[in-house]
Amino acid sequence: MSTIAENIAKVGARIRRAAEAVQRDSQGISLLAVSKTKPAAALREAYAAGQRDFGENYLQEALDKQRELADLPLTWHFIGPIQSNKTKPIAEHFAWVHSVDRLKIAERLSAQRPAGLPPLNICLQVNVSGEDSKSGCAAAELPALAAAVAALPNLRLRGLMAIPEPSDDTAVQRAAFARLRTLGEELELPLDTLSMGMSHDLEAAIAEGATWVRIGTALFGARDYPQASTPSDKGNPA
Repeated sequence: MSTIAENIAKVGARIRRAAEAVQRDSQGISLLAVSKTKPAAALREAYAAGQRDFGENYLQEALDKQRELADLPLTWHFIGPIQSNKTKPIAEHFAWVHSVDRLKIAERLSAQRPAGLPPLNICLQVNVSGEDSKSGCAAAELPALAAAVAALPNLRLRGLMAIPEPSDDTAVQRAAFARLRTLGEELELPLDTLSMGMSHDLEAAIAEGATWVRIGTALFGARDYPQASTPSDKGNPA
């Protein structure tokens, strides 16, 4: 069985190969370790191997890990669906939120961001595949949402995020990621981030411009979800 350190090295090599294949500098592509359902000890092992950015879907689980790992200089990203009653602790305890899909949530995050912290980095989640079961704003709603979020005082709109419908066809994968990239290019805003690509499709995402790839299974192995979880609880896979 591979160790987490070995898996991080393997994923890093995949990122470099994918970047080289499309003449991109791999230094412009960051690895976000998706650590939902994994114990704090696994994150500590990843930290020892050089990983610093961690993505969590479940708020209470993330807060518990943050307390347990408070001795480490980790950067925390929230990547799951956001309920209105959860915005305050997200605004207080995370550096990035990748999953904002409506203005109400962004307004609450801005209002509840503590004054002593830098602006909260925001990605807008777009439902590029039009799946009813997926979070994300519709492409037609994106320009107005992006303009409104960019104007909020305690947020920094960095870019877009998507979780396309799963496919084993590389052309289908790339088409979905290209759609997100095009949507970002069409916004007249200074964006620098495309959060897209997971364990099974990171190569296609990098080919279409990903700057964050959100990797869980390839780093930590398969997840064991609590029996009480529902598909909507599971949020954004990786």
